[in-house]
Amino acid sequence: MNFKEYIRVIPDYPQPGIRFKDITTLLQNGPVYKEAIDQLKALIQEKEIDVIAGPEARGFVIGAPLAYALGVGFIPIRKSGKLPAETIEADYALEYGKDKLAMHTDAIKPGQKVLIADDLLATGGTIQTSIDLIKQLGGEIVGAAFLIELSYLDGRSKFDGIDVVSLVQY
Repeated sequence: MNFKEYIRVIPDYPQPGIRFKDITTLLQNGPVYKEAIDQLKALIQEKEIDVIAGPEARGFVIGAPLAYALGVGFIPIRKSGKLPAETIEADYALEYGKDKLAMHTDAIKPGQKVLIADDLLATGGTIQTSIDLIKQLGGEIVGAAFLIELSYLDGRSKFDGIDVVSLVQY
């Protein structure tokens, strides 16, 4: 299936020069959304995974259904101030700004095998921050799965030794 047919590209959003990949047009099509999750599952199902972690917010719409399909738990990685219990936090740079991510301190048990899932791999800043938080809690990163990869930004090169899979490359 050509998933690019279901991804809307919006030029100059959120700022000039950015070509935003809008997955809402894919998500609203039930059979296509299901096929995307099924294909991601097929790419990672041989890995030993205890939990899937996904960064806010679009990582939730990829990571949670993928965790459900695999029968494993899902851990939300949220923006600072959004989680109610004790957290750890880390700053990171976006393609067009800065932000801070947080996880509950009890989200991962030491030694748990964690797959990170998100909608898009661009420069890798969000995912590197997620990796750092997971490792801080003693988790072992077993891979990262993405719906879209902006291969021209070479974000995967930041994740030495981590298997990265993606369904669509731009």
